[in-house]
Amino acid sequence: MSDTVSTAPKAKAKPAPAFELPKFEIPKFDVPKFEVPTAYREFAEKGISQAKENYEKFKSAAEEATDVLEDTYATASKGAATYGQKVIETARANANAAFDFYGELFSAKSYSDVLEISTAYLHKQFDTLTAQSKDLAACAQKVATETAEPLKEGFASAMKKAA
Repeated sequence: MSDTVSTAPKAKAKPAPAFELPKFEIPKFDVPKFEVPTAYREFAEKGISQAKENYEKFKSAAEEATDVLEDTYATASKGAATYGQKVIETARANANAAFDFYGELFSAKSYSDVLEISTAYLHKQFDTLTAQSKDLAACAQKVATETAEPLKEGFASAMKKAA
């Protein structure tokens, strides 16, 4: 007995096959052919047609409402900017009046001059602040009206179209 060593590579063992389901054929059944009655077909077609019409109405109304909101936002933004400018103008006018007042106080030569200048400044500022308050209130009212009115009209129009 001779012991010979084989130099040929050994074949790797194949893994065991995974479990497979048995293959079945699905039986084919003859489905009876039947015709949908005309009345049912017409009813379904009417329903689909009405659904499409309603969808188009609501889509149109939603697009219009979106346009109204965009316009309203632009109007409100412009109004807020205008109001902000008025507030800045008011603050500037009040600051200038205060600096003028302090300049006059420094030029006063007596206590009676100080009282006279202060009294005149307070009367003038009271009138100015009253006018500024009215102006700012009118501007705010205008902005609110310009913003709310198109919004109200636009949504009313959109709801009428949707109905």
